[in-house]
Formats: sequence, C-alpha cells, structure tokens
Amino acid sequence: MANRREEERERLREARRERETGQVKSDRRRLYAVYGGAALVALLVVAAIVAVAGSSGGGDSGESHFNQASGSTNGVQPDNRKGTAGAEDKVTNLELAAKKAGCNLRLHLKDEGHTHISPTAPTPPYGTNPPTSGNHVEAPYQQADGAYSEMPGEIFIVHALEHGRMEIQYSPDLSEEDQLALKGLYETMYGGTLMFPNDRMNYEVAATTWTNLMGCAEYKGQITLDAIGDFGKATWGRYGGEPVNGFGLKGPTPLEPAPGA
Repeated sequence: MANRREEERERLREARRERETGQVKSDRRRLYAVYGGAALVALLVVAAIVAVAGSSGGGDSGESHFNQASGSTNGVQPDNRKGTAGAEDKVTNLELAAKKAGCNLRLHLKDEGHTHISPTAPTPPYGTNPPTSGNHVEAPYQQADGAYSEMPGEIFIVHALEHGRMEIQYSPDLSEEDQLALKGLYETMYGGTLMFPNDRMNYEVAATTWTNLMGCAEYKGQITLDAIGDFGKATWGRYGGEPVNGFGLKGPTPLEPAPGA
C-alpha cells in the first residue's frame, strides 16, 4: 500500500514537472515571438522613414532643386549641373540693368486668359514668345519648380507662371560657361523659380513672370545676371492671381535670395 502511494506521488510530481517544463517552453516561444514582432515593426518603421526621406515631394532634388510639392516634372529631365557663383548684384534698378544688358523689358502685358485645358490639348497661340499668360494645363500638371535639361511643354510652364513663378530661359546654343553662370544665379533663388533651355524663342536669355517678359538678345555676363535678379525682385509672386505658395514653396526666392545673389 505504501509503495503504491509513493508511486502515485512520484507520478503526480512527474506530471507537474512536465507541465511546468511545457509552460516554460511555451512562455519562451511567446517571448521570442514578441521580440521578433517588435524587431520587425522597428525595421518596417525605419524602412518607411528612409523611404519618405528619399522620396519626399516637398524637398528639393540635388542641384536641380526639383520641388514636386509645387507640381509635376511631366517627365522632363533635371539639370543637375553645379552652377558657378556670381558676384553681388551691382545694378539694382530693373530698368537701368535691362538697358545696360541690352534687354527688351515688357511689363504689364495683356492677360491672355486662365482657362484650364487637358494635358493632351494642343498648345494655344500665345501672344508672346516665350509665353507670359494664357490658357494652360489643369492641376496637378503645372510644371514643378526646378532646373530642367529640356524645355517643358508651354501649357505646363504657363500654369506655373499663374502661381507667381519666375522662369529663367536660355538658348541651347549658349556656351556651357554662360549656362553655368545662369545656373549659379538660379541656385540663389530656386524657390518658386524654374530654369530651362528654350530653342523656340529669339533671345539668348529671357526671364518671364505672369504678363511680364524680359528678353535679352545677347548674354552679357554679370549685367545680364543683375537684370534677371532685378526682374525677379520686381515681378516674382506679384502676378497671376494665384498664391505663389499655393502648390508648395521651398528654398530662397527672388525676393529673398541666398547670399551671393
């Protein structure tokens, strides 16, 4: 009888040990699962942060300073060249600078309309070259702030003008040295500004805002840069009827250029 009771106690102890061992293993598995899940969540969070930082539409992209919060690139390639720094603006009067640079300054031109058209619509017959106003593509296809290596479609850049932007344009035949000088100026005021080559205009260099145009038959170095800077200070963000920050704005502007402008 005593032996049977002892055997029964031993059997119960063994069963208890097995339950405790099983519970420990089960707890350990759950703990590993919790740690593993937490690690996975942490990795996913880090990956998401990296992805957002790398593709944020509100930021600028390299030397082109693309700001996709302001519109669309519409497939036009960036100009990632580093511009050359210029001197301080010496001639700060727009009319005088334009005259010294030999530029044709045309302010307060006719407003040619604000109707939105499809991105696939034909280009309207704009009254100026480069265009300064008129019917244009609907949002969100307005050309984003940035420097481009190709000319965007006119219906895209006109919508950008409507939102107070300035567009610096140059002949593709302009020397590389002079293009980089223009790029250096652009880099001091890329907020709300576009820059691109234009093989359709009759100028070597031009600057436009909504209903305003300064066309320069010849690039004359620093005085031309002075004239463009003065044109931006006088007309940027003031025309078009739409807020200049309506589609996002980032970086130094023609009104508040970075040092060196």
